[in-house]
Amino acid sequence: MLRDTLFLATFLASGLLNVPSAFALEASAGKPNIVFILADDQDAKLNSLDYMPNLQKQLVQKGTHFRKHYCTVAWCCPSRVSLWTGKAAHNTNVTNVEPPYGGYPKFIDQGLNDNWLPVWLEHEGYNSYYTGKLMNYHHVLNYFDPFPKGFAGSDFLLDPGTYSYLNPIFQRNKSPPVHHTNEYNTDLVVEKGLGFIEEAVQAKKPFFVTIAPIVLNTNITLAGESSKSSPIAQTSSPPIPAPRHANLFEDAVVPRTPSFNPDVPSGADWIAELPQLSPENVTFNDLWYRQRLRSLQVIDELIDSVIEKLDAHGVLDNTYVIYSSDNGYHISQHRLAPGKGCGIEEDINVPLVVRGPGVPSGKTVDLATSHTDLAPTFFSILGITLRDDFDGVPIPVTEKTIEDLESSGKAKEHVQVEFWSKSTGQEYNADYPEVNNTYKAIRIVGSSYGFYYSVWCGGDHELYDMTVDPDQMHNYYTTSSNGTFTTSGNVKINNHTYSTSKISERLDGLLYVLKTCKAKTCSEPWATLMPNTGVTSLAQAMDSKYDAYFAGLTRVEYERCEEGYIADAEGPVFENGEAYSGAGMIKKHRGPIRNRP
Repeated sequence: MLRDTLFLATFLASGLLNVPSAFALEASAGKPNIVFILADDQDAKLNSLDYMPNLQKQLVQKGTHFRKHYCTVAWCCPSRVSLWTGKAAHNTNVTNVEPPYGGYPKFIDQGLNDNWLPVWLEHEGYNSYYTGKLMNYHHVLNYFDPFPKGFAGSDFLLDPGTYSYLNPIFQRNKSPPVHHTNEYNTDLVVEKGLGFIEEAVQAKKPFFVTIAPIVLNTNITLAGESSKSSPIAQTSSPPIPAPRHANLFEDAVVPRTPSFNPDVPSGADWIAELPQLSPENVTFNDLWYRQRLRSLQVIDELIDSVIEKLDAHGVLDNTYVIYSSDNGYHISQHRLAPGKGCGIEEDINVPLVVRGPGVPSGKTVDLATSHTDLAPTFFSILGITLRDDFDGVPIPVTEKTIEDLESSGKAKEHVQVEFWSKSTGQEYNADYPEVNNTYKAIRIVGSSYGFYYSVWCGGDHELYDMTVDPDQMHNYYTTSSNGTFTTSGNVKINNHTYSTSKISERLDGLLYVLKTCKAKTCSEPWATLMPNTGVTSLAQAMDSKYDAYFAGLTRVEYERCEEGYIADAEGPVFENGEAYSGAGMIKKHRGPIRNRP
C-alpha cells in the first residue's frame, strides 16, 4: 500500500499546484460532441459483445457496428498511443508497455505530449476530459513529469494501482494522487466519467469526454513503486467483477472454436511449439472467461447511464457515442494461456460501434478499419481539417459515405499489424518461457476475399486464407529440410485461382512498404509500391504482367530480434528505386540499410 507521505512528497516535488486554465477559444454553437468509451482488452471474436444488453440496445441497434475494426499493435500502451496520434507504432516509436521502448516515459521522450488528440482539440476550441487508464507506466512517480497536456479535466488511474480492482489510485487534474482502499475501480471510473459529462455540459463548450475503465484486464498487484523508468515486478490473477455481478453466467465457457486448444499444434514460431492445455488449464481458462464477462457488466451499465445523462441535458442528438477497446484477447486459442500480443483475430479484431448525428441505426459494416483511423475520424466528424501526418484515414460513419465507399471499389482493404517484445504476453502462466514475440503482419479484408500474412523476426512466415480458415489453423507455409520457408496449395480471389506463392509475393511486397510507411503511404501503399499502374487492391495486383516485378522485389526480413523499434534491426527498407517502372522493377544496388529519422 502506498503511504500518504509518498503522495505528499511526490506532489510537492512536482511544483505544480494550479488546475489547468479554461481554454481561450470559444466554440461556435452547434459543434458536435464526442463521448468515447474505451474498454481494455476486449475481444470482438469470443462473443463478449453478446453479454452486453445495453450496448446492443443503445449503440448497436441505434448506431453502426464496424465488425472489421483492428488494432495495429495488440498491446495496451502502443495501441493507445497510435489511437491518440493517428500514427502507426513504428512512427510514434512507442512500441512496448514499459521503458525503455514504451510506457508513459517513452511517450514523453518522443515529444508526443505536445502533439496528440487533446492538444489538437484544445486548439480547435474543444474541452477534453479523461478518466480511467491513460497508458502503462503512468504512475505516482512520474504523473507530474510532465502532466498530460490538453485536458480541461482529468482523473487518471495511476500505477501501482491502475490494475487493482479493489485498491485503485486516482489522480485528478493537478492534485496529488488518492489511494481508494477497498473501493471498486470501475465503479469509480463510471462515477468520475459521468461527472465529467456533467462538467462538460455546464461549461457550454463542445466537448470530448473519454471514459477508459480497466474492465476485462487482468487484476495486477505491483510489488513496489520502483523508479520513474524501471519495470515493476507484478503478480496477476483473473479480473474481479463488482459484487453485484459476481455470480452471473455460471455456465459460460470459452467458445469451442476450431482453434480452441487444438489437438494438432497451430500457428508459427513459439506458438507452434506450445503443449496442449491440460484439463486443469482449460477449467481455469473458462473461469477466467467468466470473470471477464462479469467485470464487463459495469461498463455495460455505464453505456446506459451515458445515454441517459446526455439525453437529460438535451445534447444526445448532437453527441457521438463511440465504443471500442485498445486491443483484443485470447483464451486457449492455439493452446495459448490468457493473454494478448499475437497476430490472431482474437487479439487484433476489436469492437467499434458508433452512434451519433447522421449515423445509420442498426447497420453493420465490414470495411477494413483500424485504430490509426480513429484520430482522423474524430477530426472528420467534428469538422476539423485533417493533419497531413496522419497514417490513417477517416472512417465513413454516415449512410451515404459508407455506401459510396462500399460501392466505389476504392475502400482500403489492408491493415498493417506490428509487434515487438521479448515476452509472450501471457497473463497468468509462470512456467511460460520468455521468448521473442516480434513480427510484422498484414490483414487483408477484401469484398470477397481475405488473408493474413506475417513475417517473424526469427524467420517464420504465416499465410492464412481467412475466408475458408477464419480460425487461422492452416498455415500455407512450411519449413523445408534446408530451413527455407515455402508455400504450397492454391487460393481464390474473385473466382480466380492463384498459387499461394504468387499471393505471398504480393502480400510481402505490400508489407515491405507498410512496415515503414508514413502518412499517405500507409493509407495508399499500392500507389507507392506500384506507381502509375492504377493498382489499388490485391486482386488487381495479381495480374500476371506484374509477376516479374514481385518475384524480383526485396523480401521482408529482420536483421535481428529486438524488444522495440530499432531501425538497423528492422531489415531492408523499401525505397523508390524498387518501385514498378511499367516494364518491371528498376534494379538498384541496395547499400547498407539506411536509418530512418
